[in-house]
Amino acid sequence: MRRHLLLLYGLIGYLVGLGTLVYMLLWLYPWPWMPATIDSAAAGDSPLLAAAIDLGLILLFGLQHSLMVRPRFKAWFDRHVPYGAQRATYTLVSSLFLAAILLFWQPLPGTLWSFDEGTFAWWVATILYFTGWGVAVIATFQIDHFGLLGLTQAWRGWRGLGEPEPSFQERGLYHWVRHPIQAGTMLGLWATPVMSAGHWLFTLGFTLYILVGLHYEERDLLRSLGDAYADYRRRVPMLLPFLKPKSPSKEPE
Repeated sequence: MRRHLLLLYGLIGYLVGLGTLVYMLLWLYPWPWMPATIDSAAAGDSPLLAAAIDLGLILLFGLQHSLMVRPRFKAWFDRHVPYGAQRATYTLVSSLFLAAILLFWQPLPGTLWSFDEGTFAWWVATILYFTGWGVAVIATFQIDHFGLLGLTQAWRGWRGLGEPEPSFQERGLYHWVRHPIQAGTMLGLWATPVMSAGHWLFTLGFTLYILVGLHYEERDLLRSLGDAYADYRRRVPMLLPFLKPKSPSKEPE
């Protein structure tokens, strides 16, 4: 029974995580049929208060992610949460903080750019938007889509298997950039036909979060994968294809 509940927990985590991410993609684009988007509500009377609330929501999301991947927390997590439920728990908690952003986001007055529907600029922004998010989704399947949201771990736990040894594989979009999920996400965030002040704040906040997160992720990957990833890091750029990576003078400790 415990194994079956663990698998069910992983499935719930996967569906909740996937549903929250899909809703965010719809929420970010100015769909006329969506009941609520990032720009659908009117700005309030206090832009400073609205900006403070928005930044606080992004900060809480970033702190949650940073805390749950720190070695000390992971060591505690390993002792108290079975392997098969760990990633699903991370996904559920992350979905909760992301949902808080989507529900409590405060609009801001002002617009940086707005392209009329059907114009060339509108089509370019829209195509880039879908291209960016499409790249991010495809990249998840080129590593372990279901593992990123915890379903693979729950399945392995149901079968009585533990965590596999980390291995390095270079395939698909990962031949072009080291982090295609993040590269696609950043393109999807910035490519929009309507960039309101609130959308710009959301995009800037998450861009900074991604860049800071990649710094620590690279350090962890070097530690776990060793020379194979160090060589990959020297050959393949981080986010922009065709941009020759800089050879680091000192590898992260």
